[in-house]
Amino acid sequence: MTSSAPLPAFLDKIQPAESLSDALAVLPRPWVFTNGVFDVLHRGHVLYLAQARALGGSLIVALNTDASVRRLGKGDDRPLNAEADRAVVMASQGAVDLVTWFAEDTPEALIARIRPDILVKGGDYDMSVLPETRLVESWGGRAQALPFVSGYSTTGLVKKIRASAS
Repeated sequence: MTSSAPLPAFLDKIQPAESLSDALAVLPRPWVFTNGVFDVLHRGHVLYLAQARALGGSLIVALNTDASVRRLGKGDDRPLNAEADRAVVMASQGAVDLVTWFAEDTPEALIARIRPDILVKGGDYDMSVLPETRLVESWGGRAQALPFVSGYSTTGLVKKIRASAS
């Protein structure tokens, strides 16, 4: 006799753009928004997500679609994990309240639709030059860079794995 286990509740955090209004309506404010590829989740990502979540009532993470990752020029074989798989891993994080995607080169249209209170990026970004910063500030929100966790990057991790496999 086999029984199937119920699907984890965290999967409900994953919402396509069409369902965002209903999902956002139940999230406590202020909303913190961040985005990225998050191809291979590592210590730097986890610390960053926890710090971002601590800034507000809910953390919304927008993932680059696979096509937009390829346009970023991270390598012909990137992303290593497909967007649906990256979304499941991201949704499993306790700091994350909502996961969605964006297919464009930047998340500006999605940010305009969501209207988060706080935009967060890693410390390797100059927030003053990002058009997303001006957008969020246009409705009274703020943009903040969090300290970069030195020594942790997906690109560096991939290089290390490939070097040890050679």
